[in-house]
Amino acid sequence: MAITALSAWWFLPFVLPLCLYVTFTDLARMKITNQAVIALAVVFAVVGLVALPFDLYLWRLAQLAIMLVLGIVLNAAGTMGAGDAKFIAAGAPYVALADLRLVLSLLAASLLAAVITHRIAKHTPLRRVAPHWRSWDQGKKFPMGLALGATLSIYLGLGAIFGA
Repeated sequence: MAITALSAWWFLPFVLPLCLYVTFTDLARMKITNQAVIALAVVFAVVGLVALPFDLYLWRLAQLAIMLVLGIVLNAAGTMGAGDAKFIAAGAPYVALADLRLVLSLLAASLLAAVITHRIAKHTPLRRVAPHWRSWDQGKKFPMGLALGATLSIYLGLGAIFGA
């Protein structure tokens, strides 16, 4: 992995609770809140100054800007929710560019696992644990925060263990 174990350890304790919160709010309300996305970006802005060399820090901030513009375009085209686009942008600076292929693989696996788990829970007695979650009755819409939060958390967790 290209991410250093040190930087992953710096980010993980701050990012993990935010990813769990995003997962919960997206399941319960089908909404990734602006506060969570802003907090994710602020954590990078502050912790990144300590966790990364300054030139790399600036490049990672550029990743945020690029993904935000791309997310706005995809949202305007109707292919992605606004909260998902903002979360991807705020999460982008945590990812080492050389690890992009790994992150896309993690996203594919997380998305598959999330869809299967959500659909199973939706049609079993597990639904009674949280009967008022909006995600149960959204038809084809899916709470992507479940897969996105898992992807970023798993990536940083793997980086903390196996990072450069």
